[in-house]
Amino acid sequence: MSTETNTERGVVFRSTGSWYDVQDASGETILCRIKGKMRLMGLRSTNPIAVGDAVQFIRAQDGTGSIDSIEERKNYIARKSVNLSKETHIVASNLDRAYLIVTIAKPRTSSGFIDRFLVTAEAYGISTKIVFNKFDLLHSDPEAMVRQEELEEIYTNAGYETMRVSAESGLGIKVFREELNEGINLLSGHSGVGKSTIINMLIPGLDLKTADVSESHSKGRHTTTFAEMFSVPGGGFIIDTPGIKGFGLVTLEKNTLNHHFPEFFKLLHNCKFNNCVHMDEPGCAVKKQVEAGLLSHERYANYSEMYRTFEDGPYR
Repeated sequence: MSTETNTERGVVFRSTGSWYDVQDASGETILCRIKGKMRLMGLRSTNPIAVGDAVQFIRAQDGTGSIDSIEERKNYIARKSVNLSKETHIVASNLDRAYLIVTIAKPRTSSGFIDRFLVTAEAYGISTKIVFNKFDLLHSDPEAMVRQEELEEIYTNAGYETMRVSAESGLGIKVFREELNEGINLLSGHSGVGKSTIINMLIPGLDLKTADVSESHSKGRHTTTFAEMFSVPGGGFIIDTPGIKGFGLVTLEKNTLNHHFPEFFKLLHNCKFNNCVHMDEPGCAVKKQVEAGLLSHERYANYSEMYRTFEDGPYR
């Protein structure tokens, strides 16, 4: 029968639902289970521990460990649980930055999905950069190139940074790797956008599984089952997440949804009413700027759709 030693601190690098890969201060990975039942105060979550969590664990003689407690998170990002609409699933925690990988074609990432992700990240206080992958495919498709430039303009004007990369040609990968050399960075996006291929280029020798995009539906096949954290050469960490179909607006209030659109929030003090939600109120500064072409019609349409369907459950 194994006996336990003193409590140690570690960080969760991988979660499979019942077992957790926890890395200790020396870089050793210990396979851990949760000790007893853990409930996080104020959060109904299907997963009590997430990748990126700092935990206290007790090591047993057989080399495994039991997680005793979780340290307070500085932030986390969550989506609605697939099975339980009223509960959340924490995607990752303690993030310094998020990178949303999007593609104009094969598969197409909608601006609605981009905006839902950005709103979720804004709500959790996580800075996000939009990474346009498969840029090399656009040279033979003038219409797709125009769409790329439209989206870059929309999100740059909204206050977000964007970058172009190509996992196939290596365009932008060196610069991307240098950005990731500090802190914990979340990489997210639809299945098929090339996230695993990008990570394989960023971390040589990792060899994550990749899958082709379905030609019939232009949708990617899931290759990542569980979130997992990896060390980046030169410093920093990447959290790779399963391809995410949709983000529900969890832990948000409908009447403050507009606060998570930075360009709208800046204009709130110019609205006639200080609780304006930019829908049907008179004297709305946001609607005036949208009508004048100074704010994106597309972003406003996405916001309006989110507001109208706020209680309908997970977004797809």
